[in-house]
Amino acid sequence: MSSTLELAAFALFALTTVGFSLGVVLAKEAWHSALSLGGALFTVAIHYVMLDAEFVAAMQVLVYVGGVLVLLAFAVMLTEGEQEVAA
Repeated sequence: MSSTLELAAFALFALTTVGFSLGVVLAKEAWHSALSLGGALFTVAIHYVMLDAEFVAAMQVLVYVGGVLVLLAFAVMLTEGEQEVAA
């Protein structure tokens, strides 16, 4: 019973990760790609928790979701403002 539930949770989060990853590649706006990247990185952290690697999951959230994604969000916001002025 427990392994079936774990398998279902793994399949659900795996499909969610694939969906967010496709969103990163297929989104037309950079802001939507950045948000999808955040979702993909967060679901990868959930996979680490499912593997009993809580420290790696915490570092995944702190470094990648917290740091890299905030940097990407600032870059997207700054470059989108320049494109509107030039057009």
